[in-house]
This record gives sequence, C-alpha cells and structure tokens, in this order.
Amino acid sequence: MNKRFFLKASTALAAAAAFGSVQAQTTPIKFQLDWRFEGPSALFLVPAAKGYFKDAKLDVTVDAGNGSGGAVTRVASGTYDLGFADLAALMEFHANNPDAPNKPVAIMMVYNNTPASVMALKKSGIKSPADLTGKKLGAPVFDAGRRAFPIFAKANGVGNVAWTAMDPPLRETMLVRGDVDAITGFTFTSLLNIEARGVKAEDVTVLQYPDYGVKLYGNAIIATPKILKENPAAVKAFLAAFTKGAKDVIADPAKAIEAVKARDGIINTELETRRLKLAIDTVINSPDARTEGFGQVNPGRLSLMASQVSDAFNTKTRVKVDDIWNGSYLPSSKELDILPKGKK
Repeated sequence: MNKRFFLKASTALAAAAAFGSVQAQTTPIKFQLDWRFEGPSALFLVPAAKGYFKDAKLDVTVDAGNGSGGAVTRVASGTYDLGFADLAALMEFHANNPDAPNKPVAIMMVYNNTPASVMALKKSGIKSPADLTGKKLGAPVFDAGRRAFPIFAKANGVGNVAWTAMDPPLRETMLVRGDVDAITGFTFTSLLNIEARGVKAEDVTVLQYPDYGVKLYGNAIIATPKILKENPAAVKAFLAAFTKGAKDVIADPAKAIEAVKARDGIINTELETRRLKLAIDTVINSPDARTEGFGQVNPGRLSLMASQVSDAFNTKTRVKVDDIWNGSYLPSSKELDILPKGKK
C-alpha cells in the first residue's frame, strides 16, 4: 500500500514539475494597439483567439490604444513590449528624442501604404489635389494625414490651406455640416464615418495619398529594444503566429470580426467587417505590398520616407533608417507569402 502510494505520489510530482516547466517557458507579452477595437484589430485578436500565440508559448495581452503617438511612447516607456503604430510617428519620435534610452524599433510592416487620404464632399467642387488650394481643411492635430500633408501638397503642387483642429469624433461631422471643406484621415475610418452621417460613398471625393505620389509606409509592428535583446526567440515566435493569423483574417474578414466582437460587444459587426475589408484592399493587400512582400520594406522607399518625414515634421535631427527598422526577426519568405494572388 505504502509503495503504491509512493509511486502515485512520485508520478504526480513529476507531472506537476513537467507542467511547471512548460508554464515557465511561456513568455508574457504586452501588446499595444494604435486604436480602439475596430475591424483592423482583428489582425491581432484572431491569432490570440485561435490560440496561435498560446501554441507559440506566448501569453499575449492585446490592449486598445488612442493613437500611434501613444503606442510609440508606451512601448518606449517599457510599459508594453510590442505595439502597432504609424511608421511616421515612430520616425518622428526617434528624430525628436535622439538621446532617449529605449527608442522602439519597427520589425514588421503591416500597412504597406499609408491609409491617409483627403476626403471632401463632391458638392464642394473638390475633385483633385489642385482644388484644395485656399480651402479650409480639418483634422485632429495628431492625425497622420494632417502631419504628412506637406508631403502630399509638395507632390501635387497644392498651395496654402487653412487648418481647423478638432477632436476625432467631430471630424466627419464638421465636414458633413460644412464647417470645413475637406478632412484628412484614414480612408477606412473616415469614409465609413462619413457614410454613418448620412452621406453616400459615391458623393465623397477620396484622394488617397498613395494614389497621388505619396508612397509613405503605414503601420508597423514595433518592439522595445529590451525584448529584442533579451528574448529574440519570443519576438520571432510572435511574428510567426501573427502572420498565421493575418492569413486567416485576409481569407475570411467576416469570420475574423467575431474575435473583435468578443473583445467589444457593442461594435457594429457589418460596419467593422466593411472597415476591415477596406483596410485589406487599400493598405495590406495593395500592389506595393504584393511587389515588396508582406511584412517587408523596400530600402530605397524607406530612405525616401525618412527624408520626407524629417522635412515635413521639421524634426530636431534627421531620421536615421538604420535606427528605426530591423527586419531580421521576420518569418521566412514562405511563411510571409499570405497575400492572395491575381489581384490588380
């Protein structure tokens, strides 16, 4: 009896020790989104919901955000290990804080093109960038499209414009009301918000930056130098699991929204599905992304963007490409081959 009890106890202890060992290998990762839980956040919520992060021995916490600038500073502070932020915001942070000890690094491109665009009601007569000269434009002061507007204006010969600042929830309302002639914003955010205020999509002029010579990169996954140095294996595992989830999202956006709904039960499922599809079509599965490869960047294009941001944002120092991008943690080319073929 005692011998049998001893054997059972020993087996139980061994199993507990093995379980503890597995648990000890799980790496906690705090991830900061750029915005609240909307359609595009499915890219990160799906791999979490499907257990891809867990299978990679990662315990990932995904938190909503309030803008790319906030995501960059929170990763820089060490509060978050990884985040999702506009590359221009990351460049600005680097160039304006050259002595900061923990400047985040971009490690994977997700929005190969900036989602920024200028939007106006067609009844305003605005049909092209040239029509913006002398007009009143509106956007929050931190809006990516507003910050990069000097690049758009230079590329298209736009003259002086007058800016009106407002909080994000008022942007589309002020456009529809006629308080401003045009706004800047992410296409997949502002266009749908304009529609929600009673304006049909066909009655809106949308001047997407990439269509008018502004080949800025959009949002990338960023990381604190601390985790890159101390746990590169966990970073690589995260990117591999994320890529697997992104493939699922691109293949079935409607299904992917279920993961967003699970995090925020009050979202409009139909609206957020449209938002996600629009994001996929305009900035994720774009012609540039298919040419360069999902997750990757073109060195020449990246260098040009660094120069443009330095000038347009009037940064304290020039942006140094080698300081803001590190693609050595990316999955293999085969794993990154997730974009549907045959699209124009």
